[in-house]
Amino acid sequence: MGVSDEWEAPNDTAVGVGNSVSDGTFHAPVVQAGAVSGGVHTYYGQPHFSVLPPVSEWPRLDTADPIALGVRRTRRLPGESPLPPYVERYCDEELGDRVREAAREGGLVVVTGAPLSGKTRTVWAALVANLPGKTRVFAPSPGTDLRGLAAVVRGRGEAGCVLWLDDLGGHLGEHGLTPAVLADLVRLRVPVLTTMEDEAYDARRFGAADRVRVLDGTRPVELNRVWSDSELGLLEEAEEPRLWSARLWRGAHTVPEYLAVSPDLVEEWRRAARPARHPRGHLLVRAAVDLYRCGVPDGAVSGEVLREAQRLYPDAYAVAEAESFDDGLAWAAEQRYGVSGLLIPGEKNGTWGVFGGLLADAGDRPGDWPVPLDLWMFALDTAGSRGGRLTVRLSAHVHLVERAKDDPAAAAVLGEINFTVGDLKTAEFWCRIGADAGHTKAAAALGELMVARGASAEAIPYLEQAAEAGDVRSQYSLGLLLVDRAKDWMNRAAEAGHPLAGRALSRLHAVT
Repeated sequence: MGVSDEWEAPNDTAVGVGNSVSDGTFHAPVVQAGAVSGGVHTYYGQPHFSVLPPVSEWPRLDTADPIALGVRRTRRLPGESPLPPYVERYCDEELGDRVREAAREGGLVVVTGAPLSGKTRTVWAALVANLPGKTRVFAPSPGTDLRGLAAVVRGRGEAGCVLWLDDLGGHLGEHGLTPAVLADLVRLRVPVLTTMEDEAYDARRFGAADRVRVLDGTRPVELNRVWSDSELGLLEEAEEPRLWSARLWRGAHTVPEYLAVSPDLVEEWRRAARPARHPRGHLLVRAAVDLYRCGVPDGAVSGEVLREAQRLYPDAYAVAEAESFDDGLAWAAEQRYGVSGLLIPGEKNGTWGVFGGLLADAGDRPGDWPVPLDLWMFALDTAGSRGGRLTVRLSAHVHLVERAKDDPAAAAVLGEINFTVGDLKTAEFWCRIGADAGHTKAAAALGELMVARGASAEAIPYLEQAAEAGDVRSQYSLGLLLVDRAKDWMNRAAEAGHPLAGRALSRLHAVT
């Protein structure tokens, strides 16, 4: 037997090799090096397999980080826990029985399901619910050499432990979880908890080319992709904001799909605004989100509407010139993770909706990027029907009332929206707030509203305010109003016998 290729003896030694054995288990090559002086020393060469940490260094179940062990993170707002509460699945009882049995007798537990069906979270919940918190968890990286694991576990003392192999396919092979390694762990009563996607399991369990013996005789716990009515009922009862978000915004996606991909899609969209990324795509998605916030139904926004709406973001529109409209739209609609694009095809050809996670994020962080004020009237025109316009009006009140108390431009928008839908009293209320704060457009609209209801005297100061600011329509309206009032007063003076009033009145009539 030759010297291990992974250990090089010093030049002045004579070398022989033996085996290091402890409790009948091979650990590593032993190198006996005879020094020049004739003394013999024992060195332990590098093993063929990686050195595994002792059980005492494995994290405890009650302090382990499930996200670090493979559970997908969800979108998280400040103050929220790392993960939302677990919603019970139909297979939890069966899985719990299998986990407890494996803890007593050792053995392999495999949970299978479609991608993003919640396998890892479900297995983690089963571990936490059925094993003591002091249980030590070993979660090696894919490709880790597991041949020395049994020797490590033998030195665990009284500590209970579990081998956690998320996505088992990455842990198979001659240096991974082999039948021999599994048999050793079963003898040591170590449970092995694993997940596999359905197709990968079928290929490794039944396929001729990829079949692995470690799965022989296994009976997986199957996790359905689609949630049952009873599972959705439990979701309905949940009060945690992220679960409410999944209930409201997941659309055609499953709850785990929505929770798993939301943070990545939101982050990708936010970072895409840079000129070197996808500024046009970012802008088109933002316009679609904002139109929904304005009350335009999701899935009802056409490509042409997006083409026009993007112009209402002048700064972003200038940056977006680095990318064409078609390229930006294609990027936004590209499906991510086999689940969803940022934009989703609507029911009608050429229309678009928005992935629900983006809508939820916009609702949770409204101060990050308020809807441009000009977009509200554009949304009102886009809505079309009276019912649609009333929805936009309601959304405007939800979003703009607080802002309008300090922002006269927002008050002016509320006034204009209410005027358009025919609520003149509310329109006058908001226009007065904007006008009294110095907003020219609000003053002009308020003056017109007052004239229309016969309050000409009240209208004059507001029309003058707008006229002096350069509003041409107000200048014209004010001129007509003042001429009419001059006629009225001259007529009264003439009737009272003023000698010059009649002549002045004739000139006024000639003017108009």
